[in-house]
Amino acid sequence: MGDIDIFVLALDDGNLRTLEQIPDAERFNYHRLLGVEETQEGQIPIEDLLHKAQQELDGFDGKIGAIVGYWDFPVTALVPMLCRERGLPSADLEAVVKCEHKYWSRLEQSKVVDDLPKFGIVDLAGEARLPEGMRYPVWLKPVKSFSSELAFHVADDREFEDAVAQIREGVSRVGKPFEFVLDQVDLPPEIAEIGGQACLAEEALTGVQAATEGYVYQGKVTVNGALDSINYPDTPCFLRHQYPSQLPAEFVERMTDISERVITQMGLNNSTFSIEFFCDLDTGRVSVLEINARHSQSHADMFLAVDGIPNHHCMIRLGLGMDPSLPRGEGPYEIAAKWYYRRFTDGIVRRVPAAAEIEAIQRDIPGVTIEVTAAEGTRLSDAPAQDSYSYELADLFIGADSEAEMTRKYERCVDALHFEFEDVEE
Repeated sequence: MGDIDIFVLALDDGNLRTLEQIPDAERFNYHRLLGVEETQEGQIPIEDLLHKAQQELDGFDGKIGAIVGYWDFPVTALVPMLCRERGLPSADLEAVVKCEHKYWSRLEQSKVVDDLPKFGIVDLAGEARLPEGMRYPVWLKPVKSFSSELAFHVADDREFEDAVAQIREGVSRVGKPFEFVLDQVDLPPEIAEIGGQACLAEEALTGVQAATEGYVYQGKVTVNGALDSINYPDTPCFLRHQYPSQLPAEFVERMTDISERVITQMGLNNSTFSIEFFCDLDTGRVSVLEINARHSQSHADMFLAVDGIPNHHCMIRLGLGMDPSLPRGEGPYEIAAKWYYRRFTDGIVRRVPAAAEIEAIQRDIPGVTIEVTAAEGTRLSDAPAQDSYSYELADLFIGADSEAEMTRKYERCVDALHFEFEDVEE
């Protein structure tokens, strides 16, 4: 047993295994605080979750060393609220909200970044229309959502109307509990007026997607690295995230510079972060897509494979009030990725690969870890936290010595994974 007790919101088995691989892990006792299902699926009763977490912490017979989390909302909001009550290090709630409220975030970004996409609010309560000065194609999305949920690329009036109807129907799942969090901070009038159940329209950006990840410790912003986000051909759906980025150095440098400026503007401190970008290799344009006031758990195995330490290390160190510097290039592989194996039509899952089949693939192909996300007997469209255009079947974490070798490993895995489906009407 370790000598430091750390509470992790919605701790799951996969991330527990990752946390056990960080430096000094033998010193830490990890405690699950709330569950994954109650924080990430269905409705989000955030007030009840807050009170339940408070009771669990109050009932703990010992000294709490840190309270941390790696999930999106509501975990990103619960961590600073719970830490504030106990005087533990964490990000400031207002800074987190600035990052996560997509409209407020754009307003703050515009103070330090010149090259932003056009953006504006779409009125969901009245007659919805494109903001003045914008034209198709655009993206419509709630001002607060995650995993590309209710994000739609629209190219004409018909698609606009269909997207608005779906956002109206589903925006309250995340937006209503997000408004509880908004009530905890001092909002500028323009944010207080639209609240958390509004819809944002943004100019459709072009180029390749990439991201930075880092942390802020005692006001200093550090970018740990840059990653590539690569889509399935002719879709907005991620095929893989890979680390380190294979983009030209000048694009990585510009993403790093922009990251430092916007994170400083948000006032984020004592926190990990990740920022998504579009990089247009033809024009040189580098544009912020989204700011997350957390690191990505999806990137943990990539940092472990390439640098030798998972990025969860930064979260734990910051939670303990310590500088979380990471090594570089001390892992067993030159490049690593999280691949998303998807199906693009709905269906009922009749068969998923058996555990013995997964173990055989992982044994035969070095550097591969497979997590099946589809459940036998369920309909794909009923699964939580899917994007608007595809259904995730499995996540594959792959390390290799080159991008080409990694791609070959992925293709071998896909050929060996045996799923069966019953087709249904969309």
